[in-house]
Amino acid sequence: MPPLIRKATAEDTARIGAIARAAYGKYVPRIGREPAPMVADFAAEVAVGRVVVIGTAGAVDGYMIAWPETDAYVIDNIAIDPARQGEGLGRQLMDHAVGEAKRRRLAAIRLYTNAAMTENLSMYAHMGFVETHRAIEKGFNRVYMR
Repeated sequence: MPPLIRKATAEDTARIGAIARAAYGKYVPRIGREPAPMVADFAAEVAVGRVVVIGTAGAVDGYMIAWPETDAYVIDNIAIDPARQGEGLGRQLMDHAVGEAKRRRLAAIRLYTNAAMTENLSMYAHMGFVETHRAIEKGFNRVYMR
């Protein structure tokens, strides 16, 4: 059965948090604190409809927090359960974001990652994203891309 992408529900919130902790925990030593996704208010994000999940057979194996703005579709966070990484689930979520941007006639996708998450910087560059600027926000060294 192929993975299904659907809107997250309140019942998914605990699993989304568990995925965030598992996926981002490896960055704590690099950053010196828990990355923002590890302490995010997932219940609030789900409540306003910004979260989609991906999985098979009813499982939640990953999630994306994203929303439209006037000039771009903004990806705040994508995470895949480490046990399922490398299977293309993250790419499917990115493709979903591209589809949403096109459907809404938005010309761009914007995202950011932490400068210490060098794997993400390489992956996004490989996907065609280019760095637009860097900023320190909430104590995090963020790299913005488009």
